[in-house]
Amino acid sequence: MKHLFVSLLFILVSACSSDKSVLLPEINGADITEITDVSPAYIFYDETQKDSVELNRSSLIISTNWLVNIDKRLTLKQALPSIIKLQEKKRGAGIHKNDAAKNFFTCNDTSIKNLGFIEFTDVVYNNESKPNTAEGRYAIEIFGLDSIAIHSVNHKIVNLKSDDLVDSLQQLASSSSAPKQFTLNFNDKISFQDYITIKSKLIKLEQDNLAIDKNEFIFN
Repeated sequence: MKHLFVSLLFILVSACSSDKSVLLPEINGADITEITDVSPAYIFYDETQKDSVELNRSSLIISTNWLVNIDKRLTLKQALPSIIKLQEKKRGAGIHKNDAAKNFFTCNDTSIKNLGFIEFTDVVYNNESKPNTAEGRYAIEIFGLDSIAIHSVNHKIVNLKSDDLVDSLQQLASSSSAPKQFTLNFNDKISFQDYITIKSKLIKLEQDNLAIDKNEFIFN
């Protein structure tokens, strides 16, 4: 019943927006497939408009879990201002804030032919310069699904494909028992679909001495 509720919610909202739709990003094998106590926000792609972006957050309730539905055709540069605006609204809720309420990106999980979700509650997006790599810290630079580089003070892997990313990170983490911190750096021109593809792969990482920084850096 939980699956049915969330799926119907999306269909009904789409039906009410006759000239607008959201093509959800696709993932395979979501860790989260059931969420209750939700309210939705939509970031539409509109190719007839100059900025191609429209945010609809009229149905959001501060105390609930937020399902953020973003069109996969948008670039990060287009989608991020609206994502950050939603985060700031939730974080600045004051007395109405519910600390147990989370934010999730809504996706189309092809493995179950239903919706899946990726949490981004604690992610902090930075449009500043890319972080320095110190000992034990690695920067992952993503230009596209087939153009990824991992580098540190004295190590660099280039021309990496997204399908090999998890294995490469686990091999680096296994090279020694010392903890390793990875920071994500995304080119702002990649599509939201590609962003979600990378995020869905990183969720599957299983290594005790490996951590993905909650700060994500966006570069152009």
